[in-house]
Amino acid sequence: MIAERVRGIWCRELQLDDIAVDDDFFALGGQSVIMAKIQMAYIDELDVEVPVDQMFLNPTVASISEYIESMGAKTT
Repeated sequence: MIAERVRGIWCRELQLDDIAVDDDFFALGGQSVIMAKIQMAYIDELDVEVPVDQMFLNPTVASISEYIESMGAKTT
């Protein structure tokens, strides 16, 4: 499931043990350097490029996962 993979990426890059699917990236301490690392992880692990504007428009695991699924990301 994409949402679980995205949540794992966020936990790793934000250095948090657990993140809820409706937690806001910026409220969790997210900033531009972490966002760039997450973008690279999306490319490497999900084979999808997520533009910066989409990261701002979809600041939760749930919303960005829906966007990524619509882009045809790898599910395995």
